[in-house]
Amino acid sequence: MTEQVIILGTGPAGYTAAIYAARANLNPLVIEGDEPGGQLMLTTEVENFPGFPEGILGPDLMDAMKKQAERFGARFVFGQATRVDLSQRPFTVTVSDSDTYQAESLIISTGASAKLLEIPGEAELIGHGVSTCATCDGFFFKDKKVLVVGGGDSAMEEATFLTRYASEVTIVHRRDTLRASKVMQERARKNSKISWVMNVTPVEVVSENRRVSGLRVRDNRTGELMLLPADGVFVSIGHRPNTAFLAGQVETDAIGYIITKSDTTATSVEGVFACGDVADSRYRQAITAAGTGCRAAMDVERWLEARHHQESVTLV
Repeated sequence: MTEQVIILGTGPAGYTAAIYAARANLNPLVIEGDEPGGQLMLTTEVENFPGFPEGILGPDLMDAMKKQAERFGARFVFGQATRVDLSQRPFTVTVSDSDTYQAESLIISTGASAKLLEIPGEAELIGHGVSTCATCDGFFFKDKKVLVVGGGDSAMEEATFLTRYASEVTIVHRRDTLRASKVMQERARKNSKISWVMNVTPVEVVSENRRVSGLRVRDNRTGELMLLPADGVFVSIGHRPNTAFLAGQVETDAIGYIITKSDTTATSVEGVFACGDVADSRYRQAITAAGTGCRAAMDVERWLEARHHQESVTLV
């Protein structure tokens, strides 16, 4: 059986695409991924998604979106898209290296994963003081002491943003020089709330009663271990778009983010569309991802209509 459209990935982009595609009677098949719901499944309170004045838990928001898509007929398959063949239509999608599916069109919404330090205590405390998104979680650290780990523009932006809420922000970097642009460095250095701990390597996120209490680091010059007390640790060392499975069949930038054509979600391959963080290195918000999911489904609907019309004209 050839599907009209397969959506690869969930989260706000994939679920929204599924809602719109299902309401357009495209009967979408959604490949959920190994972590259905994406990064919001690791988030506790979401307070900046419109329509929830009291906030909503990330997993609850994702569950509601999935149920809404199912209500209109979207179908879900658990598993990771490990390979795709875009050389001819119908496209072929291999899930978890075993099952294969075919589709006239694809929506790629596999997201981008925040790079982590991969040190003890980090993974266990995500959502309990460890975060990868200041815009998402900064409000919860009002009048608290936080650390930002990183040395690029993103880390400077995160640290500057966090000064709106935190009483003290410390930038922690493993080198004695920063990778950030001079403009971003100067902006951060002029902020009286920001302090610096340079040339140290994080080795452990320390907790008390399952909440972050500090970050243990090693001085790169002396090897000495020291504890930096903090209520929160924001890891800002970059993101990795989840596009490796595409094996270069779709045009991406140097980092791996999918490039879409101007004012659309269309990719370099006709019939393949991208939405959410897999094509967005700038905003990376739930609401912006949902918006592009809507656009992708509408683009697919119009593309399929045009294709079917062209085929019918050719047959006549």
